[in-house]
Formats: sequence, C-alpha cells, structure tokens
Amino acid sequence: MVFPVSYKDFSLPKYIDYTLSFLGLLKDLLFVTLFYYSGVEAFLDPDIRWSTRSKTRHDILLPSPLVVLTRELLPVVKYCEIVNPPESCAVCLYEFSGGEEIRRLMNCRHVFHRECVDRWMDNEQMTCPLCRTPFISDDMQEALNVKLWSL
Repeated sequence: MVFPVSYKDFSLPKYIDYTLSFLGLLKDLLFVTLFYYSGVEAFLDPDIRWSTRSKTRHDILLPSPLVVLTRELLPVVKYCEIVNPPESCAVCLYEFSGGEEIRRLMNCRHVFHRECVDRWMDNEQMTCPLCRTPFISDDMQEALNVKLWSL
C-alpha cells in the first residue's frame, strides 16, 4: 500500500515532537504515582517491580486465630534432636543444619524449616505442603474449634 505524498512526507517539527514525548512521559509518571499511592497498583504493568515501597497497613496482615493455635500445637525442635531426619526441606530445598529450628508435623511426620511452614500457614494453608495431610488430627481440630468459638 502506498501513502499519498502528503502523508508520507509529513513529520512534526522536532520541538513539537519532543514536547509531546515529554508530556506523555509526565502523564505516565502521574498515573503510576496516583495508582501507587492510592493502593490500586494491581492495575499497573506487572513487570514493574516496586521493591522500594514501604509497608502499608494493607501489607501487614495478622495471622488468624486458627493459624496461631496451630503454630502452638506443632512442635518446634532442633534438627540435631531428630532421629533419621531428611537432608533437606521440601519447601525451600535447602539442607538442614544442626541448630536450626524445624517443625515435625504430627499426622504425616514430615519435617520442614519452622519459617517455611509458618509462611505456608500465613497463607491459610492447614495441610502438609508435601502430602496435603491436615496439620492436626480431627479430634484436635474439634477441640480447636471449641476453643476458637470461646474466644
């Protein structure tokens, strides 16, 4: 397809082109700033990383009472105290060392770093990350439910 000569040779003067480019950049910067500070940055391009952003009240979530009680029930032990332990954590894939705090799940007996399982529970997951067995038995779950309703 061939354009007419009037469209083919048309170009804006450089100062107008630069001015429009600068105004487009200001517009993008303004929208990004407004979205960022209004808390709706989910509408922004997901490829942009906001690593310097400070924590807002929306980012700081307290764990639910069920998570807190489950953490209290799951034992925390040192890795060196376990007989026949696995070599690495199935969540983060790092090897265990002698003094690390770990959690051994009650039902399935899988072993994970304490931080790995706690982060898993923070996402309202109440099953083993490896085999999906519930963290606590049904009997204990009923006792927890009674305790939660009494809070």
